[in-house]
Amino acid sequence: MSTPEPVAEFSGPFDSGVLPDAVRASLRPRVLRGFVADWPLVRAAQTGARAAIEHLRGFDAGRPVTAFIGPPEIDGRFFYNADLSGFNFASQRHRLATVLDALVAELDNPAPPALYVGSTTIETTLPGLLPEASLRMAAPDALVSIWLGNRTRIAAHQDLPDNLACVVAGRRRFTLFPPGQLPNLYIGPLDFTPAGQPISLVDFAAPDFARFPRFAEALQHACAVELAPGDALFIPSMWWHHIEALDSFNALVNYWWRRAPAYMDTPMTALMTAILSIRDLPDNERAIWHDVFRHYVFDCDDDVAAHIPEAARRVLAPLDDASARELRARLLKRLNR
Repeated sequence: MSTPEPVAEFSGPFDSGVLPDAVRASLRPRVLRGFVADWPLVRAAQTGARAAIEHLRGFDAGRPVTAFIGPPEIDGRFFYNADLSGFNFASQRHRLATVLDALVAELDNPAPPALYVGSTTIETTLPGLLPEASLRMAAPDALVSIWLGNRTRIAAHQDLPDNLACVVAGRRRFTLFPPGQLPNLYIGPLDFTPAGQPISLVDFAAPDFARFPRFAEALQHACAVELAPGDALFIPSMWWHHIEALDSFNALVNYWWRRAPAYMDTPMTALMTAILSIRDLPDNERAIWHDVFRHYVFDCDDDVAAHIPEAARRVLAPLDDASARELRARLLKRLNR
């Protein structure tokens, strides 16, 4: 089995709390060693898991969080059940304090139940943590979230926004693939997923190359890195990433932001609509629509609507917030026929 290449590291120096422009503009992952090493939570974690957990308790707003809980037998891999009709874990709502208590109780257990709290907004759950875990981002509306758990494995998936993942407690290993490796990662159902995003069905700890032979090709294009508390990883939009939390307590703070205007919808909406309306057409009709999409979407330039008076171009004109709202309303009316 191929060994992934190391993720390229950005050597700095860093202006404390500022994501370098060269990293933000990168189209490939970049590691920033020690980028958030001065955060108080990171300093607490460097003295031990219990200190990090107690630090978090001090900011708990008492709101419930969604926790994934699985038996020890899943070995931290939150995934489907055997026939993909359900999942190998339960999703439950608990107060954050209850989750932290459960993590403390299992710190010394070599085979604990798997426990994971993903993508929880800091502003609502741990609001007092936000000022000490803040970065000056190019996108002021970046979503800031925290991820907590014990030794867990999160299957390879994509996210639409750019992502800055900051490890604040425990160690994490990331394995990443370029977006073009989609055919080689054997992605599961698009509309029935463990946590919102379609995932690879390959078990990275024990790949079944007989069942998933093209995964060997994916590994030829992979890169990987292990991060310690204080390190950060920039993951560009739509890069596949598999995440392993390696210690008995792990915490990560991440920032998500998009390079597109806020009025733009997620492209997954277009994909699902295309599956509904185009995928199962006769071959000749599907080929026609392939050319239509290329003309109006993928190869679109100023010439596409140049023959139409500017005031009459409607959706062929550049979109803005108002025209996007109008288009969305028309689409909803059509879909609700």
